[in-house]
Amino acid sequence: MRNPLKPKTKTRARRFAELQEDTGFSSAQFESTEVPIPWSAIGLATLLFLAGGSLLAAGILIKVGVITSELWLAEGTPFLVLGSLMFIPGAYHLYIAYYAYYKYPGYDFSLIPDWD
Repeated sequence: MRNPLKPKTKTRARRFAELQEDTGFSSAQFESTEVPIPWSAIGLATLLFLAGGSLLAAGILIKVGVITSELWLAEGTPFLVLGSLMFIPGAYHLYIAYYAYYKYPGYDFSLIPDWD
């Protein structure tokens, strides 16, 4: 029985010619498929951006003293923290979506994580 790991014997010249013709690359290897637009992820990023911006604005107004209710004076820091936690990822993903939509080099919708 022949060893399956051992290649079939070919003449040395024929093997050399095959190696010279085969570059190891194919044109299909460099083609990229069109990535669908992840609308749900962009919608979530928009929601995070708007809600985070609103919470940041409220926290800043409380800390500066424009909102001067006794009930709200100690509550500015949580608004700032939660607003920042929501605003930063929302703004980042909207930035990527904008650049991917206008086809800037290096940006693609595959950079935005989706739930699918």
